[in-house]
This record gives sequence, structure tokens and C-alpha cells, in this order.
Amino acid sequence: MNNLLSHRGRRTLISGLFLLTAGLVLNGCAEKAEPVNADGYPFFLGTYTEGRSEGIYRYRLNHDGSLDSLNLAARSTGPSFLAMGPAREILLAVNEVDVRGSGTVEAWRIMGDTLAFVNRAQTGGAHPCYVTANADGWVLTANYSGGSTALHRLGEDGSLSPLLSTLKHEGSGSHPRQAAPHAHSAYFDPGTENGVISVDLGSNDLKFSQINIQKNELEYRSEALLKMAEAAGPRHLAIRAGGKFLYVVNELNSTVTVVRREPDSSYRALRSHSTLPADFEGVNYCADIHLSPDHRFLYVSNRGHNSIAVFAVSDDDGSLRAVAHESVRGDWPRNFAITPDGEFVLVANQKSENIVSFKREANTGKLSYLNSISAPTPVCILF
Repeated sequence: MNNLLSHRGRRTLISGLFLLTAGLVLNGCAEKAEPVNADGYPFFLGTYTEGRSEGIYRYRLNHDGSLDSLNLAARSTGPSFLAMGPAREILLAVNEVDVRGSGTVEAWRIMGDTLAFVNRAQTGGAHPCYVTANADGWVLTANYSGGSTALHRLGEDGSLSPLLSTLKHEGSGSHPRQAAPHAHSAYFDPGTENGVISVDLGSNDLKFSQINIQKNELEYRSEALLKMAEAAGPRHLAIRAGGKFLYVVNELNSTVTVVRREPDSSYRALRSHSTLPADFEGVNYCADIHLSPDHRFLYVSNRGHNSIAVFAVSDDDGSLRAVAHESVRGDWPRNFAITPDGEFVLVANQKSENIVSFKREANTGKLSYLNSISAPTPVCILF
């Protein structure tokens, strides 16, 4: 677990209302803030559409923690993961499908509570499950079954470019689900200029690349990976301000691994922490991970134990201390989101088809149940 990787510093995008310090790129379902107003916290919901769902929905979290279903914002096939464009005018959604070996990613213009279709582009791999964009308009997509990271760019009109580059992953692991690479997420690396971190469950590692802006291509760096513990199955990560610490959630062994950037700008995997109570004996698969806006607490969703694990984060060395496990009042919490002001947490329970709201205690990090609302196969919450 002492694999090292060199990095160079870079300052990246900060979302307006998140209380974060400079250097952290904010992206994905729970990390793009919509301004809070008298109407509460409106948000978009990405879904699976094999059942009763028709696409992307609009909901609202009210200031008392209650939830309202607003409308179907757009009809779309398998829009399982959502992200905002750099100016919050464009919403991006993957289509987690396999059409002749490739899924797609869509751009939608935000028109209040509805979405207007802009265009769609192939991702170069099957079942894309994650998308993110940065301030320069670069767009990354993780192709789960395709085992690759895709690169697009947003134009001034909000449209997606055709597929620019596909970084093919290699490797495997010892778990039955690790026979081949399975890219699960991708992030802009605040520690390296034009850097990218791809998280691969199948090859059991983090893969590091760079955008060659002259060629519009993703290229591996010289030291290209950081291995996780055997059969860990890394899925998503949370990045502390400036990229000094990464927190990697491992789906298959239900742990969080703390990764530190050393003074020489290398990355080192440190201690891993279980996301489960010591007496739990069932089957569990971790899903999502997020830091609180002040970075004092870390949250992880457990599918099986059906809980949110709460960890306190040390200001000094980034280490974690287990605080609590809060029941999600539902089944299979795939994704969750923290409101921009840190007041509330919303959890999307995929199998029980409900969204649950919690009040977050800023000093302890603990959660208190507030409300639940029905939702069709919810997967991704985007403020």
C-alpha cells in the first residue's frame, strides 16, 4: 500500500456557495451547489428507467426538511448520473446503456424546472456511470463495462463535442467482479495541471492521466496507478481542499482508504477504515462518499447495512475516526447529497424507491431523520 505517484500543483474550480478552500474541483451528483432561496433547495434526480421512471426529475427540499416532487424535467434513457456544466446553465447526464459497445452522454440546457435537449455524444465504452466537467469545459465520463475514461468538451453553445479521446484501462483483481477493468468514476486532479484521476473497481486501483490540450487526448502519466488493498474494489473518492488528501470508498470490502499527497508531491495510500459496525455480519457494498462543506466530516453510503457511515476528519493529518451509523430508512442507498450550506443530507434509496432527508449536526456530524418521499428508482441527486 505504499505506491507513490508524482504530482504538480494546480488551482482548480470552486463552486460559489460551497464553503471550500481554493484548489478543489467540485463535480458530480452532490457537489454542484444551487443557490438556496426562499423556496428551499431545488434539485434534479437521475434515475434508472427500466421500471416506472421516465428520465430526469425535479424535486425540492424545503427548509423544514420536507420534500416535494415537482415535475418530470426531461425524458431520457438511463440517466443514472448527473453533473453541472461550469456556468450552471448546462446539465450533463450519462445514458448508462450499451448500444453496440458504447453508451452516451447528453447535454441539457436548464430552463428553470425543465430541461431542453442540446445534444448527445458517444462515450466510446459501454454503460457509462459517471460524468463531471471542469471550469475549462472539459468533460470526463467513466465507462463501467467498457473499462475506460472518455474525454469530451463543451462548446460555447453548451453542446458536447464528439468523443475526443478514450483512455483504455488495463488490469484485473482477485475478486470475481474484477476479471476486467471497470471504470467507476473520474475526477480532475487538483494536484496536477490538467491531471485526471480515474477510479477502477475491476483493476483495483486509481489510474492517473493528463489531458494533452494540444492534442485533445488523455495520456497516462509515467507512474500511472496506485493500487488498493486486494479485492477492495475502489468506486468513488472525495478530495480534500487542494488535493492533500483523497478518501477512496471501496465497494467490495466496505472500507475507506486515506490517501495522502506527500511533501514531494507523491501520493501514498495510508490506513483503511471499515464503513460497518463491528457486529455486522451480512453482505454489504459501499456506494457513495462525500465530505461536509467544512471538511470536518466524511460520509459513506452502505448498501446492505443500509446506512450512512459518519467519520470525523482530523485537521492535522487527515485521519478518520468513526462517529456513527445512521439508518437510511430504505433499501440500497446508492447516492446521497449534502446541501451547499451543510444543513441537510438527502439519500437516494434505489430499491425501496424513496428519497430520505436528514438534518446534519454541524458540531458532531451526526444525522437526524426528517422526511421521506417516493421517487422512481432514484440514483443521483444534484443540487
